[in-house]
Amino acid sequence: MNQVIETILDHRSIRKFEDTALTEEQIKTIVQSAQAASTSSFVQAYSIIGVKDKQKKARLAELAGGQSHVAENGHFFIFCADLHRLQFISEKENQDFNVVLESTEKFMVAVIDATLAAQNAVIAAESMGLGAVYIGGLRNELSEVCELLKTPDLVLPIFGVAVGYPVHKPGQKQRLPLEHVYHEEEYEQNKDVYLAQLEQYDQDITEYYNKRTNGQRKDTWTGQMSGMMSQKARLYMKEFVESKGFNKR
Repeated sequence: MNQVIETILDHRSIRKFEDTALTEEQIKTIVQSAQAASTSSFVQAYSIIGVKDKQKKARLAELAGGQSHVAENGHFFIFCADLHRLQFISEKENQDFNVVLESTEKFMVAVIDATLAAQNAVIAAESMGLGAVYIGGLRNELSEVCELLKTPDLVLPIFGVAVGYPVHKPGQKQRLPLEHVYHEEEYEQNKDVYLAQLEQYDQDITEYYNKRTNGQRKDTWTGQMSGMMSQKARLYMKEFVESKGFNKR
């Protein structure tokens, strides 16, 4: 096992950071690492907005549901699906890209490109001794987030990444069994096998929470998923995404 794989396998979400700003060199390295990620057909359909201003980060923390680590970190990166520059290119090249830019396919390309870039950024940050956590809560109030960041049409903030020096290193949550995630040749549809894997995973997660909280919490993973999926959240998203010029076709 090499150092890169060790860094990847040691990942955990960090939600408490030291009050130390990242240096310009660190920020540049993280962004360059993000840019080195694979991109569909060289489109590079994403942008990254870095936020240093404390008042702006505090407002983003409110919009994300009161998550203090959005305000208190070394640097806050916001990854955006971005087809705006392609719209600009259509004007530059005297072409009409509207049908293509409004397609579900190009929306997927932009979201995937941004996500690949973000994962590279996180791995780079962690390799530098920093910690990070993804913030999907920005999608709670996307209209206000877009207004705050002054994003034009065809630019959609999809999540943030808070980065900084960890105050402490929390325990690592065990992932689903490899056999439950990795299928060979075809998708495994044996219900008994599927349920047995989930039951074992529930036991593992319960043990993790039990140890972490000294017996105060004994959640199962399937119980967590049941509670989350029973809540209707962000149902405005389809309409809002379309209002920004994406996913209309």
